[in-house]
Amino acid sequence: MIQTVHVPLGERAYDVRIGPGLIDTGGAQIAPLLHRKRVAIVSDENVAALHLDRFRAALSAEGIESVALTLPAGESTKAWPEFTRTVEWLLEQKVERRDVVVALGGGVIGDLVGFAAAVLRRGVRFVQVPTSLLAQVDSSVGGKTGINAPQGKNLIGAFHQPSLVLADIGVLDTLTPRDFLAGNGEVVKYGLLGDAGFFDWLERNGPAMAAGDAEKRAYAVRRSVEMKAEIVVRDETEQGDRALLNLGHTFCHALEKATGYSDRLLHGEGVAIGCALAFELSSRLGVCSQEDPSRVRAHLKTMGMKTDLADIPGDLPAAESLLDLMGQDKKVIDGKLRFILVRGIGDAFFTSDVPRDAVLSVLWDALASR
Repeated sequence: MIQTVHVPLGERAYDVRIGPGLIDTGGAQIAPLLHRKRVAIVSDENVAALHLDRFRAALSAEGIESVALTLPAGESTKAWPEFTRTVEWLLEQKVERRDVVVALGGGVIGDLVGFAAAVLRRGVRFVQVPTSLLAQVDSSVGGKTGINAPQGKNLIGAFHQPSLVLADIGVLDTLTPRDFLAGNGEVVKYGLLGDAGFFDWLERNGPAMAAGDAEKRAYAVRRSVEMKAEIVVRDETEQGDRALLNLGHTFCHALEKATGYSDRLLHGEGVAIGCALAFELSSRLGVCSQEDPSRVRAHLKTMGMKTDLADIPGDLPAAESLLDLMGQDKKVIDGKLRFILVRGIGDAFFTSDVPRDAVLSVLWDALASR
């Protein structure tokens, strides 16, 4: 069964369709958007090997021609060289302003292709076909697009909403257990920031979802997308409430930078660790109970997810250096770091009033446990 979450943004409104078989019906799903029956697809080597031929066959079945560019897989692709290559390839393919570009892949492809679509001819439409759990529940929805810089993650980009998102639950079966659990870091985040009932549901159903229960996977994706859509509609360009979606990300982005955006730490793994650290920091500041961080960590451990800095292989910088890396985060305003803290599970808020020593203390203790 296909479920639809509508993102009501006026002229930029779009649907997120969630369910099995959406890649196989991709042509019929996308056809109503097209002024001419031709699309340009950008994917990565891993995803293309699994899904590109099937997707192009679905387009052909509706009489839609396609051209495809395949980029290297991995976070390092999300930078200037492959972005430049993508934009120039789209120009070579004579993509016009009324055409549609398709991002077939995980968060890296979605972010990069969305940014390319945003700047190509000052903006062309694009469709997200997210193939990872992380992309289905988070990066494909909301219009944040961009690439990384040497100075930090996602520092170059634009807000550019997709015209359609097709979240095919079936493709999640092709993910490695590690990739699925990394994506689950973003799923858990939604319960922690704004829906205690959803976190309760995850505690009961998370293991079955990870084991492959399609119905539970579909519900987790739908509820995550609903929560993100609600926040995006209130604050599309992150002037206020949308910052709540960054629970755990201030720590996460510093850890990703410290590990060189490598497979030592996947983004969703960093989010899970970051959420645990944000709850620990909130508890030490006295804004949430001491029981909440333990409950969060217990769920992450039950799921077999990364929970602590000790779960990251290899050396990490000292606490002071990690704090300095946080200073490059996009959530810095007037030179002050904004942290997403919690009053409890399902009740997040943002503040710039966090003592430096409190953050250092959390990091010192986390590093000492390695």
